[in-house]
Amino acid sequence: MPDVSVTESRLTRTSAGTVGTGSRTSVTSTSTRRARRLVRTVVRAAEAWRATSEAVLTAARWAGRTVRPAGAVVAIAATAGLGLGLVFGWVEWIVAGSAALLLLLMSVPFLFGSRAYAVDLTLARERVVAGHGVTGEIVVRNESTRVALPGRLDIPVGAGLVEFGVPLLRPGHSITETLEVPPLPRGVVTVGPVTTVRSDPVGLLRREHAFDDESELFVHPRTVALPSTSAGLVRDLEGNASRRLVDADMSFHAIREYAPGDSQRQVHWKSTAKTGRLMVRQYEESLRSRMAVVLGAASQEYLDADEYELAVSAAASLGLRAVRDARDIDIVTGSEIPRVVKGRLRAIRHIPTVTPRQMLDGFSALERSDNTMSVSDICRLASESNERLSIAFVVVGSRVPLARVRQAALAFPVDTAVAAVVCDERAHPRMQSIAGLTVLTIGTLDDLSGLLVRGATS
Repeated sequence: MPDVSVTESRLTRTSAGTVGTGSRTSVTSTSTRRARRLVRTVVRAAEAWRATSEAVLTAARWAGRTVRPAGAVVAIAATAGLGLGLVFGWVEWIVAGSAALLLLLMSVPFLFGSRAYAVDLTLARERVVAGHGVTGEIVVRNESTRVALPGRLDIPVGAGLVEFGVPLLRPGHSITETLEVPPLPRGVVTVGPVTTVRSDPVGLLRREHAFDDESELFVHPRTVALPSTSAGLVRDLEGNASRRLVDADMSFHAIREYAPGDSQRQVHWKSTAKTGRLMVRQYEESLRSRMAVVLGAASQEYLDADEYELAVSAAASLGLRAVRDARDIDIVTGSEIPRVVKGRLRAIRHIPTVTPRQMLDGFSALERSDNTMSVSDICRLASESNERLSIAFVVVGSRVPLARVRQAALAFPVDTAVAAVVCDERAHPRMQSIAGLTVLTIGTLDDLSGLLVRGATS
């Protein structure tokens, strides 16, 4: 009997222990399911919030592009009129809100079909001279299978805008219009992209679609024809004779006594027979004419924008004459320097001179800058980057004193002829020589040709 009771008590404890473990497992499973439901709920709420936020932002961006200020006023009037009228029972407010809402709804159909057009824009020329306009042609086709409602085309031309009215177009039909671009100042002007505009007659809503085509119009500076014999104020038929003496060249200089190492081919036998000592020929080294044009780019060196345009035109005229004469030329101007490193960084910009077109394209993109080097520093860098310059032109504005111009000219080698072109629209044209520096003062672009002719014949 004692053994049976002991066995029963052990079974009872075991059963109790088993029941307790099952209860804990059941509780744990329930809490896990609840946690998972909570996580799913949070995730779905986050996804719903994200989707709602994106939808609201998309709607806001669409409303910002589509709803005009007048449309915003009408929408506010419709909302306020219907809301206050229904809440307080004001019939007048309900009528006003209903009229505003009806006006908005009537404006919506005018937005349909903005992508039905195919637009082709062609300019007659891609390069013009400052002060001249250009013509173009624009073709609009209806490529849809439905009738395209009347609309409008906006064509950005630089900072301006050209508008075209497009009539109702049947499927497959097209119209051709002439584009007249007004006279433009020097620069690189972007024409396009063409934008189709749909808008209601009242101007409440507006829908736009911009095409991808853009054209660049290079507006070249004005230039004046310069005589070929006056380019650089230095004539060179076979090369310029420098001050450096060499033993073999084309420009004969003098006879000197033979020194060890001289070539026997340079022995001058007639002089040798007369003096009884071996004499050799000596020559001046001939160099191919290499020309540099330095254009000041600092805003503080010019009185106004017109004076800078005169300087650009003068530099372009000199460069154009040199390129057409097949001379070696380097056109240098100041480059934009970040304000944080100004004073510690030196930078210049070289204008391409391979062809006249490339050179004038480079001049089209030039602009004055407040953060650039002075003309003296530009001359120093131009001298360091070029070897054996025969002549250098320094084109500056009226705010540069002659003392600074002379200081800038000292950056070039001694055997380099330096001429300064001072652009001053208030001054009379004149040419003067100051301590070996030729200074040409011009008031108009035409003065440059006359002064160079005078300098070449003097």
